[in-house]
Parts: sequence; structure tokens; C-alpha cells
Amino acid sequence: MFLRCLLPAVGALCLAACASPAYYSQAISGHLDMMHQRKNISDILESGSASPELVRELELSEEIRQFAITRLQLPDNASYTQFVETGRDAVTWNVLAAEEFSIDPKRWCFLVSGCVPYRGYFNQQKAENFAAKLARQGYDTAVSPAVAYSTLGWFDDPLLDTMFQYSDAQLAGFIFHELAHQQLYVPGDTDFNESYASFVEETGVRLWLESGERQQELPGWLERQAAGLQFNALLQDTITKLRAVYSSGLPAGRMREEKSAVLENLRSDYRSLVESSWGGRDYFASFFSGELNNASLALVNSYRGGSCVFELLYREANRDMGRFQQLAASRAQLGKDQRRDWLNQPCEVIASGTDL
Repeated sequence: MFLRCLLPAVGALCLAACASPAYYSQAISGHLDMMHQRKNISDILESGSASPELVRELELSEEIRQFAITRLQLPDNASYTQFVETGRDAVTWNVLAAEEFSIDPKRWCFLVSGCVPYRGYFNQQKAENFAAKLARQGYDTAVSPAVAYSTLGWFDDPLLDTMFQYSDAQLAGFIFHELAHQQLYVPGDTDFNESYASFVEETGVRLWLESGERQQELPGWLERQAAGLQFNALLQDTITKLRAVYSSGLPAGRMREEKSAVLENLRSDYRSLVESSWGGRDYFASFFSGELNNASLALVNSYRGGSCVFELLYREANRDMGRFQQLAASRAQLGKDQRRDWLNQPCEVIASGTDL
């Protein structure tokens, strides 16, 4: 699923190498609060006290989890066998930042997850306060709500009511994505981790919809995926234009004007997509709900950059997910530079050699 704008708050749960005690105090207490609220899904279903809507969501989640284990070869553990009712729209809020004239995100380093380009908070106001502090230092900032997060297998991640706000296919995507982070994670390599998890998510949702009695949902999902590719191309074009502005050597005032014009064109071009190509369906409205700036664009490559090479691995594995997981793990063992070069191969190069 393209550019969820809902990032896994892995960093929020790891002891920080470059954060204050107050930061990881809120992270630990926020996570422990979630853990204390957990209830076994089996107990909820057996109690007969849950609403029909909740029963449906919990039973559906169990089906999705089992599919993840048996068909996608994702971890078979106690994650998503328990439920937490948060009563909120998001479980964490992630702060992203980039310099005024750079599209590269600021990074924070943690002992377990490595260096990542966001910092997660269980309290929205604390996230907003931190973003405001960075803005006063001259950074472009964005605060992105997350409906799910992964502890990378250190804890049994619970199912959250925040994950039920969207379609069945999106719920499946959330579960597949977060379990993928448990399956394979390279500390500090956000591009690899998110490209891998996003590929597993998208492939998993497609296979899930093709199975059972959900084939009728597949055309709508594929339509949204196609829109996502168009949107991604639009964002990549915007990033290319911004990089050209930032490397132009123009005076700061002129660069601000050029930056503003590029971002305004992004809004205009997006509206054209909505109206001319998507029949008025505003798929990515949430992306434009806040300020458009470098921070809001900084993670685009992290989610789509490696889709082609992971698709190639899947084909090399004859579309066998067990074999694919082995091949992906072998790529994770490459050195940092080798892994980056492998991940960043242009789609057209891969396609020309493999009939992709």
C-alpha cells in the first residue's frame, strides 16, 4: 500500500542513543500502557459481550493472521492474538524533519532499530511540541499519525482498534506489513526495511484477495494500487524538481520562491489526477491535509524505492513466499553499500533483463 503516511513507530520503543530520558520515558510508559490493556481475542469472542462489529473485525484479523503465517511465511507467534481498545484515531505520532533546502530526512539513532528518519510519540501533543521545537531551529517538519507499530518481535504486538478504521484489505495490509518487520529488519536501513515490508504487504493483500471468496474485491484494490503508482510518480517528479532547486546555487530568497512554486504545482497536478484519472476519488487526501514541505516528502523513496528488486526476487523464487523470504534474508546480509546499490536498481534496468 503506497505511502501510508502511517509509519511504524519502531524507534519509539528502543532506548535512544541520542534522545533525552524524557523521550524514552514516554516511549516505554506508552508501550507498557498498551501491554497492560491487552485482552486475549479468544476470551473476548467467547465472552459473548463484544459488539457484532468488533466480533467481525476480530474474527477477520484472526483469518488474516493465519494467512500471514501459512501463505506468506511470516512469524507464527502471539502477535495479534490480543486486542487493545485505545479509543483513539492513532496509536503513535511520528515526527519527521528535513532542512529547509534538503529533501533528505533528519535521522535519530537508537540501540535496537539503528538510525531512523522519524521519532515516535504515544502522545500527540508531545509530538507536536517536538516538531515545533525543530521548526524553530529552521527545519521543515511533519507529524504523521500511525495506526500500528512493530516492536520487531521483542514483544507480542497487540491488535489495535485504530487498525479497524479502513477497509478489510487495508487491515490485512497493516498486519502483513508489521509482521514483515518482525520477519526481517536491518538496523538503520529504513529504505530496505520499508521496501521489503511494503512488498510483502502488497503481495500478501493481493494473494489474500485472490483466495477464498474475496475475488470481487480485487478490481477495486488493483485500481487503488494503480492510482498509488501514479501518485508515486508525481511525488518522485516533485522531489527531482526540488533537488534541482536546492543544488542551483540561487540565493536563499529565490530558492524559497522556487520551492513554493514546485509544491504548489504538486497540489495542482494532484487535483488533475483526482479529476481526470481517478473519477473524483481522492485517494491520498490525508497527504495534503497538513503543510507540504521537505519533511512530508522525505520518506517517499523508503516505501517505493525497492519494489522492483523485491518483485524480481519473488519471481526468482517462482512466487514461493518461503523461498522469497530466504532470498530477501540473503540480501539483508549484504554490506551496506552493496545492499543500497542492489535496492536502488532502476526498474527499467531490471525489467529489460528479466521481462519484469
